[in-house]
Amino acid sequence: MLLIWIMLSAVTGGVFALLVAHWLAYRVFAQYLHHMVSLSVGVLLAVSLLHLLPEAFEADSDYRALFGVMLASFIGFFVLEKIALLRHSHHHEGDGHHHHTGHDRHEAGRGGVMILIGSSLHNLVDGVLIAAAFLVDPMLGVLTAASIILHEIPHKLSDFVVLMNAGLTRNKAFSLILFTSLCSALGGVLGYFILGHLKPLLPYLLVVAASSFLYISVADLMPQMHERSSLREAGPQLLLVAIGICIIYGVTVAMHASQEGHESDPHSHSHSQTLSQTHSLPFDSDYT
Repeated sequence: MLLIWIMLSAVTGGVFALLVAHWLAYRVFAQYLHHMVSLSVGVLLAVSLLHLLPEAFEADSDYRALFGVMLASFIGFFVLEKIALLRHSHHHEGDGHHHHTGHDRHEAGRGGVMILIGSSLHNLVDGVLIAAAFLVDPMLGVLTAASIILHEIPHKLSDFVVLMNAGLTRNKAFSLILFTSLCSALGGVLGYFILGHLKPLLPYLLVVAASSFLYISVADLMPQMHERSSLREAGPQLLLVAIGICIIYGVTVAMHASQEGHESDPHSHSHSQTLSQTHSLPFDSDYT
């Protein structure tokens, strides 16, 4: 029964966040794509530097190995991007090969594959963390799932922006992000059955996910922001980056505060101590 609750929490949370982000991307912000790129930079940088990397480095892992994985991830994403650029570098709408309208825009955004890799790993780890929280206390599991929804909405909105910027259709973008969202259910199942064996891998998965978001921000989205080089454009860009950072920072602070309040409950604390003797949780205290 607990496994069913874990899967339901992981799936419904991811799908709910996806639907809200889809509505925002295509109903509210569709006409402001170039502005949403700036907001996405703030969200992706904050998710990486204020959420994923701190969680990874708080674990009992060799920090040199974590930095090595980060370096390898950056090089790997560069190779992926280079392969994509080489494959399309000789083809454009006016080259006589009868490319469809929008072909150049499709090739302009290069972060599509990387955002999907990073989001899949991120959601996989989120599923494991939901399972860990449910194994400690079902109420903590619900709280963790709700917290994940809060930070997933702006994150999935950023996914939509990156994929839209890469020229994908609405249905294709929705289908791909739905696939990455379902990885949280896989993570929940894996966490339920083999949480102790997964513990050493989680920090490295978080580092790869964070590296993908950092690479997309620095190598793809920020150069597009620089293309709008006027001082009139710079102000709104910086403001939107700051808003994206503040959203993730606020959600992160609220998540930790609510978790600390739950852990101060004597029943929750004693239950956690009992569980720690039989299950190896991925992190000492922070579940998201």
